[in-house]
Amino acid sequence: MEVEVLSSRLRNIKQSYKSTENKALKGRLFSENKNLFNRVNEIYKIAKLLNIKNTENINFSNLLVEITKRTLNENKFESNLFFL
Repeated sequence: MEVEVLSSRLRNIKQSYKSTENKALKGRLFSENKNLFNRVNEIYKIAKLLNIKNTENINFSNLLVEITKRTLNENKFESNLFFL
């Protein structure tokens, strides 16, 4: 649930960053993006550890790994937005 909220917020931040000209707001959005990305990365690492401990092929930790991996990849792919 947390990953879905973070993923949604990351998308909203990118949209806001594209549409604003306010430098102070862009700075806050950049900082928030970085913090949220780090949190998703932490969740990903925890999910991978849980997944290693579990012997079943289909489980919640496996699903969490996949969701966080997609969020991280989406964020990395669009990270060039902040360097335009």
